[in-house]
Amino acid sequence: MSQAPVEARRVLILLNPKAGRRSSSGKVNRLAELLVHRRAYQVEVCTNLDAACRKANQWHSEGQLRALVPVGGDGTISDVVNRTEPGVPLAIFPAGTSNLIARHFRMKASPELVYRTIASGRLVRMDIGRAAGRLFVAMASCGFDAEVARRVHDHRKASRGGFLGYWSYVKPILDCIRSYQYPELRVHCDAPCAGREASLPTEFAARWVFALNLPNYGWGLPLAPWADQTDGLLDLCTFRRGSLPIGLYYVAAVELGLHRGLADCTTRQVRRVRVTSQADVEYQLDGDPVGHLPLEVEVVPGRMSVLLPP
Repeated sequence: MSQAPVEARRVLILLNPKAGRRSSSGKVNRLAELLVHRRAYQVEVCTNLDAACRKANQWHSEGQLRALVPVGGDGTISDVVNRTEPGVPLAIFPAGTSNLIARHFRMKASPELVYRTIASGRLVRMDIGRAAGRLFVAMASCGFDAEVARRVHDHRKASRGGFLGYWSYVKPILDCIRSYQYPELRVHCDAPCAGREASLPTEFAARWVFALNLPNYGWGLPLAPWADQTDGLLDLCTFRRGSLPIGLYYVAAVELGLHRGLADCTTRQVRRVRVTSQADVEYQLDGDPVGHLPLEVEVVPGRMSVLLPP
């Protein structure tokens, strides 16, 4: 943990125009005003993802970048991490439907808080995951939830984009409840870590598989409250049986913090995991559908640099 370099004076704000329940332009303008008037930072606002990340990489290599500020949800942050070089400092400004990453770091859609974070926050290097050549910050999963993510994505694509809100998930979830078959997934772990996990099997079956870098999943389900994004490990959480009633039972157990005691639940700390299936099964990274099994996931220690509130 350290401070951002004092000599870096440039702040680049990436505004995702499709993120958030309402326009974030007013808050972004307020943040820019605070940065310029109080600290005399050089601020630029950009709405093009690729252009913003290229410029951030250049300024970072020149030692000029104070912070890149992604304004959006988990998907925006994931896209930024995949396009920026290691060490580019991020200051998160939540404005999406799902703000799991921002909630974990206690970042709010407050221009004043983001300003203080950029001006005098702590710079932390954290682990992230990698799968199929793509980086993810919060989690990877396969099964029912990944199929829902695919259907939401397909619907959004068919409607030519637009705002993705909570109601966008209702129909895909209902459709999956009626049709999803919960195929068997085979989980292949790397060698267990020392301690109580040393005698656990490295291969087993499941119907739900989650590889987490942060403690919570989705809109706050605490699948791995023990997870530490700086320990060089991912936290694997799987459930063995598949059906809607069983899924609701698992959700209740997770909310009560009892799922680790279930015979159906397997948790493991891993550096690498592979998931296969004889069926055609989707997987998702940070809420975005990416492809079909097999899925290979590994941890990338210290890959992401994030500014946290002072």
